[in-house]
Amino acid sequence: MAEINLAQEIVQHLRQYSSDVERDLESAKKQVGQKAVKELRNAGSFENRTGRYRKGWRLQKVGNNYVIFNATDASLTHLLEFGHALRNGGRSKAFPHIKPVEQMVINEFEAVVRKELS
Repeated sequence: MAEINLAQEIVQHLRQYSSDVERDLESAKKQVGQKAVKELRNAGSFENRTGRYRKGWRLQKVGNNYVIFNATDASLTHLLEFGHALRNGGRSKAFPHIKPVEQMVINEFEAVVRKELS
């Protein structure tokens, strides 16, 4: 009769579960990141004459994480999001377009992870 070592069986199943969870989290991060980039390319009520700013949004994997950034006009993101001082003494209008997408990413990621793990 074969002897079953309960501790080894538990460890094996926990390793399998751990790898499944890691795979699901990786999938969720990439999926939500791609959706966020698509949203950012369509977000904002500002005039984008050339389309360069909108086309600049990218998703890049850095280690185990994904980073969303604007590759073409990175310095413009803060100015558009919060407004800025003008030369003649006034302030420009703020066009918050990153914060709503950030909130969407937080909610969407949580929902996707819950769905994948259940």
